Amino acid sequence: MLVEASDYHDIVTASSPSLSPDGEAVAFVRRTPESDDTYAETVYVASTDGESVRRYTLPTHVDGEPRWSPSGESLAFVSDRSEGRELWVMPTDGGEARQVTDVVGAVSNVRWSPDGTRLAFVQATTEAERAEGHDCAQDPEYEREMQDPLVTRRFVYREQGEYRQGQRRHVYVVDVDDDSVTRVTDGDYDFEHPSWGDETTLYYTVKRTGDPDDTLTHDIVRNDRSDGTDETVCRTTGWLPTYDVDDRGRIAYRHSRDEAPGPSMYATNLKVYDPATGETTTPTRTFDRRLYRDCPPQWGPDGSVYFLYPDRGEVRLARVDPDETSPETVLATGGHVQEVDVTPQGIAFTQSDWDYPSDVFVADFDGSARRVTALNEAYLTERSIAEPEEHWFESDDGTRIQGWLLSPPPEAQTDPEESPPLIVEIHGGPSIMWSTSGTMWHEFQLLAAAGYTVFWCNPRGSTGYGEEHSLAIAEDWGEVDFADILSGVESVSARDDVGDRQFVTGGSYGGFMTAWAITHTDRFDAAVAQRGVYDQMAQFGGTDTYHSPERQLGLPWEDPETYWDASPTAHVDGATTPTLLIHSERDFRVPIHNAEAFYRHLKKVGVDVEFVRYPREGHELSRSGEPRHVVDRLDRIREWFDSHAE
Repeated sequence: MLVEASDYHDIVTASSPSLSPDGEAVAFVRRTPESDDTYAETVYVASTDGESVRRYTLPTHVDGEPRWSPSGESLAFVSDRSEGRELWVMPTDGGEARQVTDVVGAVSNVRWSPDGTRLAFVQATTEAERAEGHDCAQDPEYEREMQDPLVTRRFVYREQGEYRQGQRRHVYVVDVDDDSVTRVTDGDYDFEHPSWGDETTLYYTVKRTGDPDDTLTHDIVRNDRSDGTDETVCRTTGWLPTYDVDDRGRIAYRHSRDEAPGPSMYATNLKVYDPATGETTTPTRTFDRRLYRDCPPQWGPDGSVYFLYPDRGEVRLARVDPDETSPETVLATGGHVQEVDVTPQGIAFTQSDWDYPSDVFVADFDGSARRVTALNEAYLTERSIAEPEEHWFESDDGTRIQGWLLSPPPEAQTDPEESPPLIVEIHGGPSIMWSTSGTMWHEFQLLAAAGYTVFWCNPRGSTGYGEEHSLAIAEDWGEVDFADILSGVESVSARDDVGDRQFVTGGSYGGFMTAWAITHTDRFDAAVAQRGVYDQMAQFGGTDTYHSPERQLGLPWEDPETYWDASPTAHVDGATTPTLLIHSERDFRVPIHNAEAFYRHLKKVGVDVEFVRYPREGHELSRSGEPRHVVDRLDRIREWFDSHAE
């Protein structure tokens, strides 16, 4: 049976792995579409010997962030089973879950204290809600009202598909014996990432340098719970200030250079601050790879720091002694490791690979790993899954670029005498790396099953190939990256098993590159540009990450010509490629006015263009949108290319 868009409802993904203190079980979140509008997110527990997988929480709610207590006697998790997203604790030897918070904001970032008596968490609340105490114990009669009209004085007043509504994120602690909640932080700032050092020391991050929205400098703060005093221990710069603290108070944290062309372009390094000496080391300073953005560094029982890093089409786990500069690879499975939990008993992680979309694994510290779930076994048994072929090629200046080809499975090739048409997929970022799996697994397999050969690569600007590779496109999107992609297309087009009809698509930065392609060449027979940056000046004015264009292009009023020349909208004259534009109405990373303007410009020059707008969706439509929208988007991409394949 061939892969279909509607199969999205059957595909299971795993996240938030948490290894039990005795090393015998892994808690994780099992996620699958439940209806056209919602997902089922349920806590499951798998034995580390791979013998059993059992449901731990009810499948009628959205649960997340499972966290074992230090003794292993309880499992904490967040759930929407009450009115809001609250914190619950459940005994591991049986019994009912107990709600331990009743607060006005959505609980997240849950962390147990080392003695197992308290849990730290984060929630977003307004100043008025904090003044009335709804953030610690919500009045049953209180109901939140959305601002109407919305009034703001902030640089960034919306993100991740939501308006901030005058809210700030603060750190709290709940006592699991009496369910009393105490707010730890205060002020007109956003506090994130709570982490315990010992029973009386809590750490968290906050941006307090200048205007908090206008800086990428984060304080890592140490709070003494015995008297409530706090102290900034160290500072870091970058997008995600994730870190970990060991029992000696040493802080391992991510750090990126905040100068042109910006933190997203430079390598993200690991830094370690030692309070005993006051010194900070950079164990990855000679390691020409960046820390993977989706997983924080973690201390291991051997005193090393463990971290994920992208490398030539796979995501690996490494460790490094804080006083050394030679990281050692621990896990190199060939797959895409997504999340990791490092404990004294071993390592739990989630991973995908070309032949499965998601599963849970455990590993010893020598790197030996074993799969403990087979979440999609029944589905995969019934489907024809194509295996990607690695394809290295040279760009026009001789630079070696890694890519892959996914050919249609035999039953999808209706005419063996005719080579299948080619779809070129371009990743977002640009500072990310595609592999043979990850979040694109279903889309790639679907298009191959529809009779297309799918090609993707990691052109310059991508991570996983060293800082020079990433910085090659600094301040100049659309030059060497575009040359790399076209060189890849030329390379695969020379093969007998690739047809003459060729198409191109991509999202975010990939949407920009798709638009750049159709305004700079007519080689593609049709295009689907998704959630792309098409007008750099409008992007600066509307995005929640305006620091990125500012670091790369400067300020738009100081150099408007640079902004305009870097915009696909400026180059539409002469564009002829039939184009489908896909965008979400609540995309605040790349706001929809990019697509609205580009659509008007393409329409005016006579391009065959169609514009699809998804209500209620944000920038993550393809990964976590309403299931019916996810399926509809996949169907529209395939149908658009089908309609231009003859």
